[in-house]
Amino acid sequence: MKKIWVILSSLLVLACAVSAFAGDGSFKRVKSQGALTIGLDDAFPPMGYRNDKGQLVGFDIDAAEEVGKRLGIKINWQPTAWDGVIHALNSKKFDCIWNGMTITEERKKEVAFTKPYKMDGQVAVVRFADKKLKKLTDLKGAKVGVQKGSSAVEAVKKLPAAPAEVREYEDNPKALLDLESNRLDTVIIDDATGRDFIAKRPGKFRILPGNITKEPFGVAFRKEDVELREAVQKTLDKMVKDGTMAKISKKWFGEDITNPKKWK
Repeated sequence: MKKIWVILSSLLVLACAVSAFAGDGSFKRVKSQGALTIGLDDAFPPMGYRNDKGQLVGFDIDAAEEVGKRLGIKINWQPTAWDGVIHALNSKKFDCIWNGMTITEERKKEVAFTKPYKMDGQVAVVRFADKKLKKLTDLKGAKVGVQKGSSAVEAVKKLPAAPAEVREYEDNPKALLDLESNRLDTVIIDDATGRDFIAKRPGKFRILPGNITKEPFGVAFRKEDVELREAVQKTLDKMVKDGTMAKISKKWFGEDITNPKKWK
């Protein structure tokens, strides 16, 4: 009997080893389909949104299309409601989520992320000509605007100095309009969105140095699709190394914000 148990145990170990090296076939599946289907909210400038011609454009769009080109596969974009996007991924409605998704411990329980490809977070936008505001501590006693229900509401509580007043707005454009009209001293806003506003209104606004919060962006995959995630990660690593990600970043943000050395 003892001999039989030894043989069975050996077979079980061998089976596990074979399984570990067999791969999950996820990248082969996408290659055979000829396309990687990506879920996104197509109203998130400048990460992914529709331009005046209805074309899908943005930082994430350019980066993913380049990854697809290097892997020899087409990119299919699948617009979806952000609420429930992880459930849609795990229901196999698309292969991954590539849409400025913040990596959080809660989300990591349900999906597997690539390494961060951009460090986002909440920042303070001020008038370009307002020379008295040079750093976050200068916002002590300031009038601050935030979008109602956004991460900025909580970020205000993390400012190094307490503001005098916090006003909540229906959306960021209305808050920035009040900032431009001197009714606010600053607007706390998502870094990517703030930079997009600044790029479209050159000479009007600037961002104070430093993030109030840090929110790393990653591409999310189903946990079982290890080979697919690794194929995308290796390609992204090469794009960082050869300067392609920096080039895409400068196109959409005016500078390279994909360099991890600048995130500290």
